[in-house]
Amino acid sequence: MDKKKKPGVAVVTEGTAQAALRRSPAKELAPEEEKVLRMRLGAAPPRAAPLEKAGAGLTDLEIELLAYEIEAHRRWKEHRAAHEARRARPAPTPVPSRTKEKIVRALRRKA
Repeated sequence: MDKKKKPGVAVVTEGTAQAALRRSPAKELAPEEEKVLRMRLGAAPPRAAPLEKAGAGLTDLEIELLAYEIEAHRRWKEHRAAHEARRARPAPTPVPSRTKEKIVRALRRKA
């Protein structure tokens, strides 16, 4: 009896895909596809891979604009964190006032 092997369907889990990308770059994928896959899976580039330069090929004006954007984003995050901290603070508890209690008692007697 001749048993022919049928091409099986392979199930790739997120962990195995991350491990494969960590070992070496994906040869079958275009560089942009590999970047998207790495970002989607959260896989780090291989240790031997050269680091990309973020500002390569930018003019001085573009670099300065990027610096302003980074600074504005950092300040916005600080402002947002401060706002969240203020909102998380418990409301002040009312302090009992003797005068207020007298007024309330007098109004209750009138009613």
